[in-house]
Amino acid sequence: MVGQSSSSLDRAIRTFEAAEANLGKLERIWGQVCGIISDGLVINSSPMEYDDLRRSYSHILNHLPKIDGWKPSAEPYDLFSILQNRIDAREIDEISAIYSIEQWIEEPGTELKEYRFRFDLKRRKLIRDAVSKMFNEINVILAELKETYGNEEDYIKLNDTHEWNQLNDRVRELNTLLGSSVSRPQRWNDLLKHLSTGELGGLKDIIRHDWPTVKDSLMKSLYDQNDPIPTGIEDLSNLVAEKPSGTVVTKLNWDRLLPDEFERLIYSLISCESGYENAEWLMHTNAPDRGRDLSVTRVLKDGLSGVLRRRVLIQCKHYLTKSITPTDVALLKEQIKLWEPPRIDVVVIATSGRFTADAVASIERHNQSDSALAIEMWPESHLESLLAKRPAIIAEFQLR
Repeated sequence: MVGQSSSSLDRAIRTFEAAEANLGKLERIWGQVCGIISDGLVINSSPMEYDDLRRSYSHILNHLPKIDGWKPSAEPYDLFSILQNRIDAREIDEISAIYSIEQWIEEPGTELKEYRFRFDLKRRKLIRDAVSKMFNEINVILAELKETYGNEEDYIKLNDTHEWNQLNDRVRELNTLLGSSVSRPQRWNDLLKHLSTGELGGLKDIIRHDWPTVKDSLMKSLYDQNDPIPTGIEDLSNLVAEKPSGTVVTKLNWDRLLPDEFERLIYSLISCESGYENAEWLMHTNAPDRGRDLSVTRVLKDGLSGVLRRRVLIQCKHYLTKSITPTDVALLKEQIKLWEPPRIDVVVIATSGRFTADAVASIERHNQSDSALAIEMWPESHLESLLAKRPAIIAEFQLR
């Protein structure tokens, strides 16, 4: 965070880094311990060296913070206990006994793996909002660079421009936020290479290839589909046994979502739906609300005509207190030019609000004209109907 005083997020990141450093030390020491005790009844070290490793392990473990009230507690066992238990298990000569003893010996390593898993989950949760904000800032900078230099053909060095320095700063900050909990996606190194050279051709590669791939991959990594949704109950049978009654709430709590979360909800809706492919976020437009557009290919299968693919642009409007107006529709038709070519066949306006009567009339007149572009309306009522068939998404975004 160049030129900024320490923020609460920065301090949190440093705390996580210190915890991860201790975790890495424990993992390294455990690896050394395993090398000493791995050969059955043969010890590959002096007892003094082994005891020093145990003391170091115990000392570092004391400085490892808890996660949700839990941290590893098992420590490497002393050599005498390990040898004696292995001898006893071999005398019994039962596979289950030998396996049980080895599990007992491996307990510290098993707990370290569990802690590492929980650590990565927590760190991803810590940085989600900050990374989403960073995506927005990088999108804006790239849109400005594209507008300024996108049509240039001459050899230009961008290293000394204000926008290029801003872009480098934001990508470095993004790299720090990601840490080791999020793997770097394909084309990350290409992005860094093009940033370092500062050439016009590199900018075009960043806009067309590097950043769309990096952004999409990082978003999927940050919002891991394997993250659990809290249920607040251990056994669903208990709910059924209570024979609950009453009306069911159908209204969704759209006010729980931030604009970025609303965009992510629409992205989730189209990216997991059959008949849609190649879902991606587009660059920021110059719209006053800085809203992001989504692009997806709609696949239509016809038994007689074959497969037809149509490029669909989705503009997300998280409106809680206002409706889509004819002005919004007119502005959207102008912005479409930013995303062509390739040609856009369908534009969807997805909103958590509604459409004014004039906006509906304007869209209907457009769709009855000879324009090849179709405009679809996804108001709040339509989204609630779609999500009613997809309760997992409602739970994911805690809309109920």
